[in-house]
Formats: sequence, C-alpha cells, structure tokens
Amino acid sequence: MRQVKFKDKMYNLVGPQLKPGDKAPDFACLSGLDVIHLAQTPAKVRLFSVVPSLDTPVCSQQTKKFEESLGALKDKIACYTVSLDLPFAQKRFCTAENITNMQTLSDVHDHSFGKNYGVLIEGLPLPLLSRAIFVVDPQGKLTYVEYVPDVPQHPNYEAALSAIHAAVGK
Repeated sequence: MRQVKFKDKMYNLVGPQLKPGDKAPDFACLSGLDVIHLAQTPAKVRLFSVVPSLDTPVCSQQTKKFEESLGALKDKIACYTVSLDLPFAQKRFCTAENITNMQTLSDVHDHSFGKNYGVLIEGLPLPLLSRAIFVVDPQGKLTYVEYVPDVPQHPNYEAALSAIHAAVGK
C-alpha cells in the first residue's frame, strides 16, 4: 500500500501508482457545474497539478507558480489545478489571485480523479487529495508523474516544467 505523510502521520493512498508511459486514466471532475472527463480536455499537452486545497499556502503557491511559468505556452498546453475544493471556492480563489491560465477541476463529484490517479488520501476526517503532478501528451499518455511524499512539500517545479517543455517541443 502506497502512503503519504500528512501532519506527521502516514496515510494510505487509494488507487494505482501511475508512471510515465501509462495511459492517462479517465475521471469525472466538475468544471463549474459541468462534469468534465479526460476526453473533454483538449488533445494537446495537459498539466494536472493536484493539490489538497487552494485555501492553503503551498497549494496557492503551486498554482501561482505554474500560472506564471506556463503563460507563454497557453496555446500549446492545457493547465489544470485539481482539488476537492468546491467549484465555487476554486472560482473565488482564481478570481482573487488573478489566475487565468490554470483551469480548475473539482474532484468532489465522485473522487474519480483521486482514485484513478492514486492521490486520494484514505483515513482523514475530510477527504483530501495528495499533492502530485501529471503531464499528459496529446495521445493521452503520461510523460511525467510526481507523487510528493510529504503533503506540505512543494513538487519539483524544475522537473515538471522541463517535462512540459519537452512534451510541447520547446
């Protein structure tokens, strides 16, 4: 059983441990009040930046970092922040922080992103997703996967950005 550290305790993660080369699993997340599946995302390079909650400092910084770093590639890449925050909270955050490149996906509908991508934390009083990064190529294959082992830690931004630039050919 894979685990993640959160508040000095170890918790199990539900779902598979994905790796580069795997087919990106489907999901049913909310974008506003619309249910979106992987097939409804553009057939170009996609970044899924997974965070426990946008209302926490590291998650906020992670979203802003990708917002700033990937703005120049917005025609070649689709960028998503995935969390279990309600779509209304996600929209409020993006408006307040002037986030325009990163789109939000809420996994509150059925936790399918968390379960299918192996980031749903089991055993907390409130469901949360573990911090992770997934880069998917236009053919739906994972080209980069990072599961952050300690929830409050930042992901490896340089490695993720390098993978994104390699995937878009820049």
